[in-house]
Amino acid sequence: MGGYSQFHFDHMLEISSKMADDNKKMALAEKEKGNAAYKSKDFEKALEHYGKAMELDPTNITFLTNRGAVYFEKGDYEKCVEECQKAVEIGREHRADFTLIAKALARAGNAYMKMEDYEKALTFFNKSLSEHRSGDVVKKVQEVEKLVKEKERLAYINPELALEEKQKGNERFQKGDYPTAIKHYTEAIKRNPDDAKIYSNRAACYTKLMEFNLALKDSEECIRLDPKFIKGYLRKGGCFVAMKEMSKASVAYQKALDLDPNCQEAMDGYRRAVMEESNNPEAVRQRAMADPEVQSILADPAMQMILEQMSKDPKAVREHLKNPAIAAKIQKLMEVGIVAMR
Repeated sequence: MGGYSQFHFDHMLEISSKMADDNKKMALAEKEKGNAAYKSKDFEKALEHYGKAMELDPTNITFLTNRGAVYFEKGDYEKCVEECQKAVEIGREHRADFTLIAKALARAGNAYMKMEDYEKALTFFNKSLSEHRSGDVVKKVQEVEKLVKEKERLAYINPELALEEKQKGNERFQKGDYPTAIKHYTEAIKRNPDDAKIYSNRAACYTKLMEFNLALKDSEECIRLDPKFIKGYLRKGGCFVAMKEMSKASVAYQKALDLDPNCQEAMDGYRRAVMEESNNPEAVRQRAMADPEVQSILADPAMQMILEQMSKDPKAVREHLKNPAIAAKIQKLMEVGIVAMR
């Protein structure tokens, strides 16, 4: 009796194993049908086939992640996340390959990105990387981190609070407390980064503290935001004067005069820059010739011909200035004092 029972048990195991193998084969066949339906964008049919595959082999989590992909394409991102989370749970229970679990987590992260829930997207991408480090997911993390920072930056913008901080900065500036004024202006910029005047104010503080490179950077940002705001050019000209770069200072003041020909500060600054520059032309030339950009322009045979023509016929410059590329090179040579416009 005992022998018969053992034989019967072994036979039942063999039948059970064969049925399991047959189910897995049928499940994979259903998966292929699902893939074909997915490619032809018959999403309901794809869900049906992946569902049958899951019934036949509940341990294979790829059927669930595939269902997640279908819901993703349909725009049902919450359902996509739900399917992927089921895949992760079943995968851990049956010790699925870590790359499959990572894929399910990454797909959930993509769904959260579509829902613009960047914090949860980042959580799922990082979980995916903890299972398997994929280059694509690393890029996604970097992308989401930028989006999170930008979202936080935009949420922080408040022009009314910016004005309050700007006024506090003005008060501290009037009292000569330039470091504290800078703190207020910096906060004002974070609250309203498109206000050119705040950059101009902070540039004034940096100039007082003799931080001319920082002042120049703020002046240039001020000009970028509002090219018609004369203060930006005046600040820029002042920076170049302090840095003993008189050619660049004269160009900045000239641009200020283009905006307002009667601006006394621009006229005074321009005269001072031109006068100091004329007092030491050789120093100006040596400094200019050490500039790699200047060296490149002067080594260009086409530019050599243009400069020679300009020296013989000053009126010729007007035609050359119509070409933006040549105009930029001539502008550079003017800034460093190699070329003077008469």
